[in-house]
Amino acid sequence: MFTDIIEPLISVQVEIPAVMKLNIHKVEDKKQISIIAALAEEIWQEAFTPIIGSAQVEYMLEKFQSVNSISRQISNEDYQYFQLNQATLPIGYFSFKIHDNELFLSKFYILSKYRNQGFGKQTINFIEQQAVKANAGQISLTVNKYNTNAIKAYLKMGFINKGAIIKNIGGGFIMDDYRMVKELGYTQSQNPEKNH
Repeated sequence: MFTDIIEPLISVQVEIPAVMKLNIHKVEDKKQISIIAALAEEIWQEAFTPIIGSAQVEYMLEKFQSVNSISRQISNEDYQYFQLNQATLPIGYFSFKIHDNELFLSKFYILSKYRNQGFGKQTINFIEQQAVKANAGQISLTVNKYNTNAIKAYLKMGFINKGAIIKNIGGGFIMDDYRMVKELGYTQSQNPEKNH
């Protein structure tokens, strides 16, 4: 009698949806930079207005994520920007800079309706590959102390909270962040990309 109940349950198959494929494109021209600036405005307004207020969001968008600011970061400050697409639809972006033995992940944002679908993990995997290619032994980033969903996601992906950082960004505003680091688990001499 017990097996009559269990056997049908065992044979039931559950379909698990496959993770959608993410396309990652390096940002290299003004049109692409304009798309990033538009994504930044939408994402930042939604994500950060409740945390830091609209005045600081507007200030930071102009200072750090306007077309001119992004162009300057790419051409003068050695930042690399990448656009995230689901098929051909822009859904997010990230930027990083390599310095010494570290990849600093400066920006990493995905539109809210595309979160929790595996795109963040795919992006971090890509970023880790870039760090290995650059012989960087760790990835670091800063995240707002009150951005609890992002903090949880980074912890889940292997980042460690290294403590608080408060930075004056002008205009009467500060960034009140945590510094998070992910060690990549090899020494420079063990870098698989450099030993081929």
